[in-house]
Amino acid sequence: MSPRKIRELSTEQQNRASAELDTLSALEIARVINHEDKKVAVAVEQALPQIALAIDAIASAIGAGGRLIYVGAGTSGRLAALDAAECPPTFGTSPSTIQYVIAGGDKALGGPAEHSEDSVSAGHKDMARRKPGKKDVVVGVAASGRTPYTIAAVEYARKRGAKTVAVVCNHGSGLGRAAEIEIVMDVGPEAVSGSTRMKAGSAQKMALNMLSTGAMARLGYIYGNLMVNVDLKNKKLQERGLAILESVTGAARKTAAKTLKAADNHVAIALIMLKTGLDRRQAVKRLKSVKGNVRQAIVME
Repeated sequence: MSPRKIRELSTEQQNRASAELDTLSALEIARVINHEDKKVAVAVEQALPQIALAIDAIASAIGAGGRLIYVGAGTSGRLAALDAAECPPTFGTSPSTIQYVIAGGDKALGGPAEHSEDSVSAGHKDMARRKPGKKDVVVGVAASGRTPYTIAAVEYARKRGAKTVAVVCNHGSGLGRAAEIEIVMDVGPEAVSGSTRMKAGSAQKMALNMLSTGAMARLGYIYGNLMVNVDLKNKKLQERGLAILESVTGAARKTAAKTLKAADNHVAIALIMLKTGLDRRQAVKRLKSVKGNVRQAIVME
């Protein structure tokens, strides 16, 4: 994309509402940024039909043994990595099921590596290492929608049969054209011109939350709105697990704790045991038979 066309991107425009940002008081600065942030949810709302298509595609892929692979650069890549990293402890998924690819590698998570985003060959190479195929969904994330690294990675994955999704904040982007499903959240100019870690970043975070959480809900990895596959690694989470069992089953705390221990600290297994009267081995077998769908495991005959 030419320098002129880059300047024409919505996310690169100067925001008139914040034109005198450096002359304002702290409270005035906060108010301006907050006023702009209010536009984010509205922009995301406009993209809900496309987000829903992506949710179903991801759920179908994971349900069939495939993967969700995020790819991005800079802020977009870091947000994608964050969503991928939080899925195993929240939903009990394997780290291999939801992955991320970021320009510059893992060192880009904690430091600047924006020079890497212009490399088409690196995008091809990094995605090739993941061996995307027909069972997988690859989600490219780029506020501008023109990041060469991310476009190249998505194009590579699509050629190899993966379902592809673009999460962008500009219409008519190269990444949008490269993907089969285009999610556009037009948040407009940033309070600090071009700083897409702000409104664009917030919109991307909201969309990625919907993609992963929506897919997990469709797969039955949560029960109602409860994290029954949460990894009980600390006292707070242990307490959360017990609270879930008590509230859903009506079991006394002592019974819930005893069952959770018998279930090897797996809330979903303990829930099935309490709801059905099955022992741990039977509950595990039943949950496996329905590919981890907790509700189906409880209601099946």
